[in-house]
Amino acid sequence: MADQDLSRLKIDRSAMAPATRGRRRWVRYAVIALILLAVAGVVARLAGPQAVEVVTVASAYPSQNYTMLNATGYVVPQRKAALGSKAQGRLEWLGVLEGSRIKKNEIIARIESRDVEASLAQASAQVRVAQANLQLQQAELRDAEVNLRRSEELLAPKAISVQQYDADLARFNKARASINNSQAAIVSAQANARVAEVAVEQTVIRAPFDGVVLVKHANVGDNITPFSAASDTKGAVVTIADMETLEVEADVSESNIARITVGQPCELLLDALPAQRMAGRVSRIVPTVDRSKATVLVKVQFVDRDPRVLPDMSAKIAFLSKPVPPEDRKPLVAVQSAAVAERDGKKVVFLVSGGKVTQVPVTTGARVGELVSVQGVKPGDTLVLAPTDKLSDGSKVTVAKK
Repeated sequence: MADQDLSRLKIDRSAMAPATRGRRRWVRYAVIALILLAVAGVVARLAGPQAVEVVTVASAYPSQNYTMLNATGYVVPQRKAALGSKAQGRLEWLGVLEGSRIKKNEIIARIESRDVEASLAQASAQVRVAQANLQLQQAELRDAEVNLRRSEELLAPKAISVQQYDADLARFNKARASINNSQAAIVSAQANARVAEVAVEQTVIRAPFDGVVLVKHANVGDNITPFSAASDTKGAVVTIADMETLEVEADVSESNIARITVGQPCELLLDALPAQRMAGRVSRIVPTVDRSKATVLVKVQFVDRDPRVLPDMSAKIAFLSKPVPPEDRKPLVAVQSAAVAERDGKKVVFLVSGGKVTQVPVTTGARVGELVSVQGVKPGDTLVLAPTDKLSDGSKVTVAKK
């Protein structure tokens, strides 16, 4: 009886085995999954953000496809002058400042001229004296002519002596010679007056051509001494330039000069106006080589003029194989072709922002030099250069230092 009671207390493991094994297997898989997730998280934390190289989206001009040679130079006026005076004296009036626009023959300054004006007045008086002497000699000639005619009439009937006739004839000839002398004196006096007028005119400084005042060298009260560098004196009053003759000068290596011809189209980019490209053409090649630099001076004139262009601005010159058509004058958004990747049959780029990348679909176009035009991004955007297959939308990245 006791043995039967004990047998009832035994656990029948054969009936519970299948259910227990199923639960244990599920628990085991769950534990393995948790371990794998934990390991993946640890690996991800240990791996950190991916290091990538980046490039910047830029604006490119299709004219780069026509560029044969590049050079740098400066804007210079073809017509430029330092204005001074041949007269010496104190500057008593100056009517221009830097930047003033002046017309040809416009008076821009005056030097004290009281001494030369006095000389002009004296010379003018000498002219009047010579003219008065001429009138006196003309009156004398008329009187001598009347006496000579009377003597000729009286000589035939021998009413006067031959000696008297000879004296009247000599008087007439002398009066006529005095007329010639007075006329020559007038010419001499007038010449002296013109010299005095020139001296007065030289105290007035006029513009030789239309232009703009670049530099003011002297002020009112300064002593102006031409052809001299004496202490406390000025040789020139102002420097002016004709802005209509601005051009760009560039030194081109003599090894490349054969690729440049007069009339060749060019594209000019000024550092002061980076958003504007102006058309130009080669106006002349100076036939002299600089031995020290092995360069030849090339001058390029503007076809497109801009009033903001000033002398001595730095400029970049692109010598072109042909003129740029109007449709290629507008800039394109371009980037290095290595920044464009392919995902699921579509072209994309990876935009870097805030330590992460965003996958952006783009459309590529024509090549512009070493770049390719793209649509879908804007100039200034930072893109991953040569993205790998491991890079995906939202990946964390760090910019690798070069």
